[in-house]
Amino acid sequence: MTHHTIFFTKTHEWILPSEGKVGISNYAQGRLGDIVYIELTAQGKEVKKGDVIAVIESVKTTSDIYAPCDGKVLELNQEVTSNPGLINQDPEGAGWIIKIEVKEPFSSEGLMSKEEYETYIKTLSE
Repeated sequence: MTHHTIFFTKTHEWILPSEGKVGISNYAQGRLGDIVYIELTAQGKEVKKGDVIAVIESVKTTSDIYAPCDGKVLELNQEVTSNPGLINQDPEGAGWIIKIEVKEPFSSEGLMSKEEYETYIKTLSE
C-alpha cells in the first residue's frame, strides 16, 4: 500500500498520506539555514495542490511552502510555531508543518518517492 509511504514534491515538501502530515525535506531545511519564524495557513481552510500553506523565514531567505495535494487543513503544528528550529532539527519528523485531510483515493501523481526525490536533488546540486 502506498499509504504509509512518504512522497516529495519538486518544491521540497513532503507528505505522509496515512497521517496527512506535510513538511519540508531535509534538503530544503539545509538550503534555508537556521529557521527563525514560520507563519501557517488557517486551520480548517480548504487548500488546492500548489496553494501556499506556510511561509518560512530563515536567516538567509523567506520561502513559501506549498500544499502537495488538495485537502482541508486539519491541524497546525504549534510546536514549530513556538520553536521554528524544530524544522531544522527534525524536518521529516517532529518538524512537520500541517496536517491535511487527504482526499481519497490519494493520488501520488506529480509526487516522487523518497528514492526518486534523492535522485532529483542530486541533479540540483550539480
